[in-house]
Amino acid sequence: MNKQLSILIFSFFSGLAAANEQTSSAPLFAATLNDLDDKPVALERYKGKPLVVNFWARWCAPCRAEIPELNKFRAANKGKIEVLGIGIEDDAPPAKQFARKYQIDYPVFVAKEKGIPLMQALGNSKGGLPYTLFIDRDGKVIQNKMGLIKATDLDAVQAALLKK
Repeated sequence: MNKQLSILIFSFFSGLAAANEQTSSAPLFAATLNDLDDKPVALERYKGKPLVVNFWARWCAPCRAEIPELNKFRAANKGKIEVLGIGIEDDAPPAKQFARKYQIDYPVFVAKEKGIPLMQALGNSKGGLPYTLFIDRDGKVIQNKMGLIKATDLDAVQAALLKK
């Protein structure tokens, strides 16, 4: 019984250690994605800024539902925290039409074939959507979330993003 308890305790703490491992933002800043005009943009241009990086797709209902909250958050933190949308899309024109329809008011990029591998490199091993990363000005991923982002999620991480 003691051996089983020891194994159980070890497994529990090993799982906690794995869950607390920090995701590196390096793959994000190494990426070049296309903007909505299908022009390449090196994401390293956002290095040194607090970021909310949201992966989405047009077919994803929760992705559409969180757009108004991301717009409000960006407007409230204009110049202090940047919101980036990364569409897991193959072509810029449909993504551009989607961004217009849903009035996305933050920079949007089209990941094309790089989308799923980029999400996986950034800690989303299952490739589920929506997926959001919160990156501080030092480039440290301070939090990530799989699923719908709500105002309370954004409010809870705001101070940590702005911390100098």
